[in-house]
Amino acid sequence: MSYKMHILVCGGTGCRASASQHIMTRLEECLRDKNLEDEVQVIATGCFGFCEKGPIVKVMPDNTFYVQVKPEDAEEIVAEHIIKGRKVERLLYKDPERKAPVSDSKHMEFYKKQLRIALRNCGFINPENIDEYIARDGYSALAKCLTEMTPEEVIAEVKLSGLRGRGGAGFPTGTKWEFASKYKADQKYVVCNADEGDPGAFMDRSIMEGDPHSIVEAMAICGYSIGATKGLVYIRAEYPLAIHRLQVAIGQAKEYGLLGERIFGTDFCFDIEIRYGAGAFVCGEETALIHSMEGKRGEPTMKPPFPAESGYLNRPTNVNNVETFANIPVIITKGANWFNKIGTERSKGTKVFALAGKINNVGLIEVPMGTTLREVIYEIGGGIKNGKKFKAVQTGGPSGGCLTEKHLDVPIDFDNLVASGSMMGSGGMIVMDEDDCMVSVAKFYLDFTVEESCGKCTPCRVGNKRLHELLDKITEGKGTMEDLETLRNLSQVIKDTALCGLGQTSPNPVLSTLNNFYEEYVAHIRDHKCPAGKCKALLSFHIDPELCIGCGLCARNCPVDAIVGERKSPHFIDTGKCIKCGTCLEKCKFKAISTR
Repeated sequence: MSYKMHILVCGGTGCRASASQHIMTRLEECLRDKNLEDEVQVIATGCFGFCEKGPIVKVMPDNTFYVQVKPEDAEEIVAEHIIKGRKVERLLYKDPERKAPVSDSKHMEFYKKQLRIALRNCGFINPENIDEYIARDGYSALAKCLTEMTPEEVIAEVKLSGLRGRGGAGFPTGTKWEFASKYKADQKYVVCNADEGDPGAFMDRSIMEGDPHSIVEAMAICGYSIGATKGLVYIRAEYPLAIHRLQVAIGQAKEYGLLGERIFGTDFCFDIEIRYGAGAFVCGEETALIHSMEGKRGEPTMKPPFPAESGYLNRPTNVNNVETFANIPVIITKGANWFNKIGTERSKGTKVFALAGKINNVGLIEVPMGTTLREVIYEIGGGIKNGKKFKAVQTGGPSGGCLTEKHLDVPIDFDNLVASGSMMGSGGMIVMDEDDCMVSVAKFYLDFTVEESCGKCTPCRVGNKRLHELLDKITEGKGTMEDLETLRNLSQVIKDTALCGLGQTSPNPVLSTLNNFYEEYVAHIRDHKCPAGKCKALLSFHIDPELCIGCGLCARNCPVDAIVGERKSPHFIDTGKCIKCGTCLEKCKFKAISTR
């Protein structure tokens, strides 16, 4: 059926949580009421990326971009836009500087500097319709590989592209494939690492939800190039929508003859299964992931041998993450020379980031390597929320580090971030403002890695716990200056001796905050003060008798009755009872309560 118009509705997890399915239902009902169901089609897509403004509805072909849409807006969209051709201005994105509505996403600052390669189909197609994927050159890369290229030529093309693994380590993808291709075995495996465990990260999830066929196609291409006939997707069970769409994509590919026996009439056979993880962060490490798939404890092992030689079931295995695979079909169809002209000298292509934290435009972005942090935070991200001052950005998740204002003009790529004391990681990017305590931030990440450590090696199992104890001691106001030297020395020992990447990188948040915010540590120890006012043990709440009018609002809301005073007279806080919950500070309308 040929439709005159299409209404695209974000069907990613974030927008679904904000009733995007109900929006679709109401749009379809309104179209039926107007007898327009044969002229206008409503399509659920993947994530548009602009999560801060979701749910998003896009009307095609005029590319009108509606933000923060509610189910009750459906009738007006149909009546005004679809029938009368008049855009619903109140639902358009408002430019924060000019305050003018912007109807086309191409003119939004959020999208202007982005280049979507891995995310090319997210927000454009129905991820559960293979025909829409094929219409956008889907499976043409696989066809080209099987009918026009030898396995060696495919690997050479991936090597020439300069693509490096997007899972965190940044190892050259083509070289990795080459290693796996050289080992002989009766069975080889291709594994897609979809165990996305970094706090605040949702890059891989969004790709699988919005463009699952790109992963299926890329895994088949990898299988052809290394001589594997079996693919495994290791995905955390907490991603039900991504799992569902992968299952649909695999089923459709089999139905179309794009998986299974004699693909495209050739001798190449390839199939894919899904394996589930239970949310263990350490299973993002490839050897731990492989052990988990084998039904064993998810613990890493010493390398060599690398999985390319002895991986799943002791057979040669190639492991890449979701984003890495998402780039493969484009590299084959457009050519390695096209891809390697994007990015920097040693980091080619683009990188997807989950931009989160104290930022105006929370969302999923994809930018060319070499884009600066300043461009990401202040142009794409729209700056810091509530006009607060930028303080730091954590890149690379728990394995990364906190970068400061002096790093804002550093071009983002694998090597520059490491040189600055952080790392690319899988792509989490959490922005912090003046109200964040950097000692507490380091403690938060250590708390995570202590919880997620598999416990196999002593440096990670014991060393990280000691680091966490020292940080806890400092935030309680009980630290000493000697503790800072201990933090540095212990962090270095863990980095040098831990078994896997989790342990080796876990001290990074500690070292980066020590290097960039040393005075904040000193204030906690020497002055018994948290400059950001976040560490409860170092806070005390006070009521200014000059500003307090005795309304009693603070006293009525105090959960422990720590505030006393007569009505219309200044009140006082009993510091012995006060639990420092901050309720009084939040409730006071006269700014009479402060912290010290």
